[in-house]
Amino acid sequence: MTEEHETQAKEPHVEEVRQHMKAARAAWKKSMEEILPPGYREHRRTARKEMLLAFRSMLDAAIERIEKK
Repeated sequence: MTEEHETQAKEPHVEEVRQHMKAARAAWKKSMEEILPPGYREHRRTARKEMLLAFRSMLDAAIERIEKK
């Protein structure tokens, strides 16, 4: 028996908690979509992409510096 199955056997409410957490997350997500302006999600995705590109650029520069030594 795996550790996860042992935990579920000892605590039968684990699956119930997971179901409630999943439902709460879905409800929270829906409420946030109603509160936030329509373009927010797209703007957030674009901003996240730009941050990742900036990190990539910093990593590339650090790798180049290491390779030159």
